[in-house]
Amino acid sequence: MTTITADLFPTSPLALRTADPAKQARVRLFAAEQATAAATVRDILLKTLAATRNLAERQAVMRTAHQEVTTWRYTLAARATGRLGTGIAYSAERFRTPITASTTNYDRLGPVGRLRDGATWDGPSHTYRGGTATPAYDAMATYGKEAAARFASEDIEGDVLQNWVELPDGRRVAGNRIIRGEAAHTIGAELEARVAARGLDVSRMETGGDPMYTATPDPANSDTLFAAALQLLADPDLTPADFVTARYLLFQAPRTK
Repeated sequence: MTTITADLFPTSPLALRTADPAKQARVRLFAAEQATAAATVRDILLKTLAATRNLAERQAVMRTAHQEVTTWRYTLAARATGRLGTGIAYSAERFRTPITASTTNYDRLGPVGRLRDGATWDGPSHTYRGGTATPAYDAMATYGKEAAARFASEDIEGDVLQNWVELPDGRRVAGNRIIRGEAAHTIGAELEARVAARGLDVSRMETGGDPMYTATPDPANSDTLFAAALQLLADPDLTPADFVTARYLLFQAPRTK
């Protein structure tokens, strides 16, 4: 049996919102927590799945395991004191808050000033200026360039690029979207309203510049993508290629905020 170690969980650059090497090293220690949790879930799955080849039962096992990992992540978040960088108030509850039809999840792409270490707020532009680039800032800037290149290469004239996902059974399902232009500015205003409704300060919420956002699928499509992923993972004859496909389907179908 392969030993699950921390080096199997490379730290996302989006978690590295500091230019300080010592602080970055502390963030990377989370990989050890992930490895421990993964080994625990792996052992449970091996024992439980060995008892049945019934696909429906195996899918139920996978669904339960996913929920247990979600709960584990929330529990760790609830113990944390905050996060690196500048942004709205930290909320552990977001790790278990479902995405619904009225709360589509949006993530900004491109140069995001608040991800720069030591950036300062510029009120007139509604952006953060200055500071030192961090891995998170560089990654988002790169993602923004790649998203803009897709709009160009796919000859998208409007503000919305729809990703279509082909399921193993041949069905095509609408996955996430990339949104730019005026539609993106509308999203920024919507996000401000949402955050204000949660009783949080939005006076320094970065909505200016030339924003671009990703948007999660509607819940029905997300459910379809998630179910297809679990069906693949539950298959007793799962192949490496199936695993890669399932991982992509899960990426397209986030369950919580």
